[in-house]
Amino acid sequence: MVGAYGGGSVFEPREQEDADQLSGEAAVAERLLDDSDFDERPVENVLMQNSVGRLDPEVAEDAVADLRDAYADIDVVAEVGDPIPSDDMRSWLLLVELEVDPEVTPTREAVVPMLEATADVEQEYSDTLTIEQVGSASLSKEYTERADEDFERAEMISIPVTFAILIIAFGSLIAAGVPVLLGISAVGIALGMVTAASQLLPAHPAQSAIILLMGLAVGVDYSLFYLRRVREEKAAGRENDAALKIAAATSGRTIVVAGSAVIIAVSSMFFAGSGIFSSLALGTIVVVAVAVVGALTVLPAVLSLLGNGTERLMIPGRRKFSSEGSLFWGAVLKPVLRAPLTAVIVGCLALGLLILPIMDMKLKIPGDDDLPRTYDVVRVLDNVNRAFPDHTSQHMVVVEAETDQADAVEGALAELHTTAADTEGFEIRGEPDVVRSVDGLVTKMPVTISSGEDSAEARDSLRVLRDDLVPDAADDVSGSTWAVGGATAYSMDFSQTQEERLPFVIGFVILFCFTLMLVTFRSVALALVTAALNGLSTLAAFGVVILVFQNTWAEDLLGFASNGSVVSWVPVVLFVVLFGLSMDYHLFVLHRIKEGVDEGKPYVEAIRYGVVRSAGVVTSAASIMIAVFAVFATLSTLDMKQLGTGLAVAVLLDATVIRGVMLPGALAALGRHAWGRSARAEPGPTEKPADEAAEREPEKADGEYPDHQLSER
Repeated sequence: MVGAYGGGSVFEPREQEDADQLSGEAAVAERLLDDSDFDERPVENVLMQNSVGRLDPEVAEDAVADLRDAYADIDVVAEVGDPIPSDDMRSWLLLVELEVDPEVTPTREAVVPMLEATADVEQEYSDTLTIEQVGSASLSKEYTERADEDFERAEMISIPVTFAILIIAFGSLIAAGVPVLLGISAVGIALGMVTAASQLLPAHPAQSAIILLMGLAVGVDYSLFYLRRVREEKAAGRENDAALKIAAATSGRTIVVAGSAVIIAVSSMFFAGSGIFSSLALGTIVVVAVAVVGALTVLPAVLSLLGNGTERLMIPGRRKFSSEGSLFWGAVLKPVLRAPLTAVIVGCLALGLLILPIMDMKLKIPGDDDLPRTYDVVRVLDNVNRAFPDHTSQHMVVVEAETDQADAVEGALAELHTTAADTEGFEIRGEPDVVRSVDGLVTKMPVTISSGEDSAEARDSLRVLRDDLVPDAADDVSGSTWAVGGATAYSMDFSQTQEERLPFVIGFVILFCFTLMLVTFRSVALALVTAALNGLSTLAAFGVVILVFQNTWAEDLLGFASNGSVVSWVPVVLFVVLFGLSMDYHLFVLHRIKEGVDEGKPYVEAIRYGVVRSAGVVTSAASIMIAVFAVFATLSTLDMKQLGTGLAVAVLLDATVIRGVMLPGALAALGRHAWGRSARAEPGPTEKPADEAAEREPEKADGEYPDHQLSER
């Protein structure tokens, strides 16, 4: 852990640019803009207002003069414009251009002296004026600071909550501490590794949060599965070494398969067509792989060293570990196993109601307007927009051509500008605003539209621009590259790419899930049941996210302002992560059921045995995942709220409705033939199940469990 984290600290994390996160033609346009120097400076807006009436011109002029004096000593301030009055004369806006070399100092850091100077002047005029500042640099600064605060808060809450749940589950401080330490170690190692990897694959801002979220969830869960089995075997009378070997042969194998399921499912995001998914996939794969390796190597070594020490520091009033199953789930299973088909139908109907909102799903890439209203700069941005409303939006036409084509490019853009003025959906005023890069290779021109960027009219005008106006203009410039970007294009192209790639991603994940179950249990029926149940729980989680975040009823509960949509990248991440995580509990429960089948128990009794015996660990593991994911639902940004809510809901449904009702109901309805070739023949009336015989056979002198009994176990 120290080596990985220390090795990662050698590198400066490389973050994604805007173009890395986009898709389609919008990504082409943004890449051309990112790679070109237009000699444009970032602008900060300084807003002066009088809340009770018009500004006093003399006071306002004095404030402007003081601001100019304050900014004069700040190196990054290049130019302070003249104040712009609002229509109602209650506000003045001062535009300040910055001169920053982002290669030397990030803009969000360079703007700090100006923010401090603005605050000092505001303090002087606090009795008569409010003076506030907002711009791209100050927005970036607060976003970065709040994201760091969110990450720290998630750590500070999720780790103690996880520890508390494990104390309840195990009743021992030592036993509870081992999974937590391994989960934290997995997160630390993964963060160091992806920092180094970001030099090749730039990191999305949400990558570190995903690593923390998944690292704690699966790292603790895998350790929990393993430790629980060790304690169960020791409670049955095994020696520590024998219990570790049995756990390695059972829970260890399940962890390998479950971890591989998550990794391979998540790897499908590399085909989703955006750097967002590639970055999040890399972070998830690394932390899950580290968690699996830790559970198979470090954890057994630690448990071997501790011996019976995991039973020390017991919580007063708690009895020691018992291998008996859950009485609650035993009671739930009675009606399910009596009428299994009815249980499956009722479960499908209940989940179907949660799935219905998917029909109304709307996707959007969040912009500055979608940042939390708790951010100070967002509140200032709202004040600027109210005082100086701009009801127009723009598409951005970007052209790349050789320098000797400069005149032809400007002529073509002027022609496009004129044609757009006579086309419905556009609002063209004045002369075309054509800007050429310093090297003369790239030219850009905004095209104003008459509707909001998220409207159907905006999308229609984008299609007209791309399909008709731009091709006509491009015919006059040979060997040129044309692309149309802008806020509308960003969301539309991203959504379109997902629509094109999503069937492939879904097909890959489902086919993999089916194949994994087929190889593991050699049963087509089990493979089909697994794919269907995992799909139901995942779609139900989608429905809940849409129901919550596309409406306003839960705004106060979760602390957000609905924009009527779901963050564009959240559904794909939810789908692949949930499908992978669902395999954890599914495999664990099925392996315990198969143990009952292999031991010769009556088929329905084997189902009851597997579900009840695994209920304790599944409930504990699910409680940890739900708690960790729920913490992320309380963070400030919409993407983390939606991701945390979707994951928490899905795990809750998975561990209760799916694993406790629909899975045993489906297995009971299908009968013993559902297991295909994976189930052994039931023993005859005089045969004893191998496990029972093993339990009655005395241990070897050195405490080692016989090899043939290990395989049976």
